[in-house]
Order: sequence, then C-alpha cells, then structure tokens
Amino acid sequence: MDTLVELGVLREADVLTPERVGWADLGRVHTPEWLEGITQPEPLASIFAVEAWDIPADALLDSLRRACGGTLLAARAAIDHGGPVLNLSGGFHHAMPNRGAGFCAINDVAVALAVLRADGFAGSVAILDLDAHPPDGIAACLPDGVWIGSITGPGWPSPPNVDEIVLAAGAGDVDYLSALHGLLARLPSASLTFVIAGGDIRDGDPLGRLAVSESGCRRRDERVLDKLAGAPSVWLPGGGYRADAWRTLAGTALVLAGHSHVAIPADFDPLRARFRRIAATLAPEIDLEDGDLDELLGPRRADATRLLGVYTRSAVELSLERYGLLLPLRRLGYAALRVDLDRAELGDRIRLYGTAQDAEHLLAESVLARGTVGTEPVLFVHWLTLRHPLGAFRAGRPPLPGQEVPGLGLVREVGELHRRVAERLGLMGVAMRPAWLHVAFAVRKELRCVDPAEQGHFEALLRDGAAIPLPQLSQLAHDGALTLNGEPYTWSAPLMVEWLTPRAEDRVTTASASAQSQYAVPGAACHRAPGG
Repeated sequence: MDTLVELGVLREADVLTPERVGWADLGRVHTPEWLEGITQPEPLASIFAVEAWDIPADALLDSLRRACGGTLLAARAAIDHGGPVLNLSGGFHHAMPNRGAGFCAINDVAVALAVLRADGFAGSVAILDLDAHPPDGIAACLPDGVWIGSITGPGWPSPPNVDEIVLAAGAGDVDYLSALHGLLARLPSASLTFVIAGGDIRDGDPLGRLAVSESGCRRRDERVLDKLAGAPSVWLPGGGYRADAWRTLAGTALVLAGHSHVAIPADFDPLRARFRRIAATLAPEIDLEDGDLDELLGPRRADATRLLGVYTRSAVELSLERYGLLLPLRRLGYAALRVDLDRAELGDRIRLYGTAQDAEHLLAESVLARGTVGTEPVLFVHWLTLRHPLGAFRAGRPPLPGQEVPGLGLVREVGELHRRVAERLGLMGVAMRPAWLHVAFAVRKELRCVDPAEQGHFEALLRDGAAIPLPQLSQLAHDGALTLNGEPYTWSAPLMVEWLTPRAEDRVTTASASAQSQYAVPGAACHRAPGG
C-alpha cells in the first residue's frame, strides 16, 4: 500500500478497513476443536514454523481474523459494485476444517463464501488459485459444485476435485503463461471469482521454484483480469517468500487499478517512503536561542533534557507512535510503554521501557550525538540495543556475542527513524562504529566503511567466512582469531556512514582519497587462524 500511495495510484477513498470475522462465522467452516486449539501458541507455532514462545497468540489471531474479514469485505464489495477488489492479506488455501498447514490457520476463502451463502448469496463461484502450491485446504473446505483451478509446482500431492496443471521447477514465463492460457479457457463464468495471485511463483522464491519474472507476474494478472471481463472478483496475495515479495502484490494492484504500465523503481523502499510521508506530517521543531527561551518561559530547569537539543520526551513518544514502532511491541505483550531521556558520556541517551508479567523491562536504548565525518555534519549512533526480554533463543540459533535476550526485529525501522532525525536536523548522514562484526552485517546494505580498505576487509571477511555461522565468525573477529593476508586480524569497529546525499559522500571521499587509496584492497583474503 505504501508503494501505491507513493506512485500516486491509491486514494484514501479506495481503501476499505475490515473488521475481524467472528468466531461463529469461522465455525461455519472449521471444527470447534480446531478453533479452540488455535487459541493456544503451540498449534500456531507448528503452522508458522517458529517456536511457541515466539507466538503472541491473541495478536496473531486478531491479524488472521482481520485478514479473513478482509476477504469477506472484498467479496461483498465486489458483488455490490462489480469488478475486482484486492485484499492485502489472505489466500490461506492450506487450512482445512480440522487443521492448518503451510502458514494457513484459517481458510479465509471458504469462510467468506460460507458467510455469503448464509446471507443469501446464491450465485455461482469459481476459485482460480495461482499460488505455487496446491489448494488442498480449499478443496477440503468447499462443497462440490465450486470449480477450483490451479497451476502449481512439482512435488505436491494433487488435491481431489481440482482442475490442476503441474509445472516443472524453473518453468519460467513462457511455460507458465502457456499453462495459464489453457486453464483460463476452462474457467467458467461465475457470479464471483476468487483469484489467489500468489507471489511465490517469482524467480528466486525459496518455496515456489517456478521462476516467473516480475513482468511475467504482471502479464499473468492482466490475462486473468481480461478473462473476467469486469465480473465481480476477489484478489488475494497468497504466498510469497522473497524479501521483496511485496513487489508482486503491488504489481497486481497496479493491474487491477488500470495502471499496469507503471513501473516500480528497482531501488524503491516502501518503508523509507512511508517514513518520509509521516515525517512530512509532523510539525517542524522551532529552534530558539537560550535567551529567547528565558524570555518566553523563564530560565530552564537544570534537569530539563531534550534529545539532541530538540526533542522532548513527549515528542519522542509521539514520534514512535506515529511511525508505528510501538504497535509491534504491544503485540509482543508489552504495555505501559514509556520513554526516558538523559545524558551519557558520548551523547544523549534514549531508553524505551515496557511492562509485562508485572515487571518493567528495558526494550530499547540508544545514544545519539551530532558530529562530523570529514567536514560533513552527521548523526552519530554511539549505542543501540533492541531487546525482547519475554523471548527466548531458538534451537539452533544461539545468541549473538554480547546478546542477553533476543532482538525485537525492528532494526530497519529504527535505522529509518535515525535517517529521518538526521534529515530533520539538516545533517548529511548517519554514522556509527559497530563494535561487533554482526552489527556491521545487519546494517551493511545501508552503511559503508568510510575507509575503502576497511570496507574491503569487511567484504572479504564475509566472503571467506561464509561457511562459519555469523555468531561464531563475529566472536572470532572480536577475539583476533583470524588472519588477513597472513597477518593477525581483529575487528576494529570501523567508522561506517550512510550518506543522505551523494554530494556529501563525494566531498568526504575526494578529501581522503589520496590517504586511503594505498589501503584499498577489496579482494583481501581473510582466513581462520590455525586452531582458532
């Protein structure tokens, strides 16, 4: 949705907000025993392939019920107004009446249809499942008389009563679109069609393996839309397991909105676009000299603290709320979230606390300061920790060096917030000295070492240490148990920067090029020390 807003093809009036589907309506499809079971973390954990401790059952069920409500709302809107309606979640086609599987706990398509039937809808229905996996749950949930068509990849049992085409792994655009042509020829005219426009058919998807290009997915959606010829239809995203699976869903939305020609820039970042839009809605801070404040308010109290001289505690809390960083913490079970500001040795410290299980926990801590790299002003992140005290480390996933509890999974969001702060203060970049290799690894796509030699060492270390688990590699680098070109090597906490303007980066690079060029060895070989 962030992409569609940024591209100017989505208006507020185009967005519908669903309600959670009720338990009674879920009971039209699923057994009482199964519904009771998924109120507990253990069954949900097996469906979503995580540990039970990692499941906030109530929050997850709220999301699933709302996604199911979205499919129902989309179906009603399609019937009332004709044409296609897209639900940004849903397509849970593996969920059966008495069990779930494959990231599907409830079957939104079957539940939506059952509710429509109960409301008196008697029209014909067709299901076109273009996810890479078979609609076994839909086939088990729906009665005979509903046409179900599917194009799937190899290696899955074929469900009964499904018009299925199975393609070989790596089928690609030509074979996929040829199969689609044949399946669409058999698609019956229906009063309502559900289309699961799966994103897992994309090339490089780790679970789909059908190797269809992004443009091939667009052509898939265009051909299906042409076949439906304006008839009511509900479109659902289904699966998609690439990091950029959102691009396929955004492409589907562009096709449905009549903008199939609009390209999504290759480097487009929806999170960054959303944060920039939010930042533009926040009132600008007013910079006042000390004398002005004294005149307006009287002398400031000695203990009054503003983050970076600008942000009050309340302003920080409001910003975290507006940027959506507090919601996931509440979903993880933390309440009474509050911010503390004070001074640390290297800069201004911000701490975020949350209450859970009758105790207050530190969830995040950061130390920020203004500084310079070369002559360019930057925001220095001297310290950052994100903590999930209620969590536990997964089997086979040991803690990273220095890590006491699992992280919150919000590194990108917090990094984006730092960028917005730097922009707002008129700074040219965000800088840090990662104390551990794994910290540099986490930010490697945004930040680079200022010294080309250190960037080369870092890349060589990741290349030659690829077979070593990251926690172990980070500890080895910290302990000096590696060699670089035959010499002992210890992680040096290099200065890393993300420049917000290419011009600032050019100025720093040009100023230091003569001093750094002799160390620029991107191909440097890093090896484990004998016995290390």
